[in-house]
Amino acid sequence: MPLNPIVLTEKEIIDGCKAGKPIAQKALFLKYGPIMLTVCRRYARHQMEAEDFVQDGFIRVFKNIDKFKGESALGTWISRVMINNALKHLAKSAFKKEAIGISEHYDKDIDPGTYAKLSADDILKLIDELPAGYKIVFNLYAIEGYSHREISEQLGIGESTSRSQLLKARRMLQEKFVELQKIAV
Repeated sequence: MPLNPIVLTEKEIIDGCKAGKPIAQKALFLKYGPIMLTVCRRYARHQMEAEDFVQDGFIRVFKNIDKFKGESALGTWISRVMINNALKHLAKSAFKKEAIGISEHYDKDIDPGTYAKLSADDILKLIDELPAGYKIVFNLYAIEGYSHREISEQLGIGESTSRSQLLKARRMLQEKFVELQKIAV
């Protein structure tokens, strides 16, 4: 196996990680670490918490690499480990008990130009400002593609709670877009 982790193939990385070789673990981290930090950041309250999720997530990846059977892409499998790890940590928090009311129901038209002016980072920042429960359900449903049944199983909540949290998240985001539209005018 080459000594430079950058030149390892994915098969060499997987085989090396299964054998517990530090060079392969480093290669895996270098290849997927930044992507997984982005994934974890969607669930964390702040950057340091996301970094903790990534660190703990990679420990889980290395401990469970033998469970990777190649039925999906390695990055997809690692992403699932990271999301499950973040959810495990967040399950300890009290986000399930959040009760944030929405002052008005927004079904107002929003100028499409408002959306066009926002970058992906701007949109992620708006999502990041959501209360934790809303943010987690929104990310799992809208970004990761989980069903409400899967979300309810992952978070230990009812499917109706998942739907409700998603609806409230969407309403809050719509409210934020309306506010941005007012500012832009």
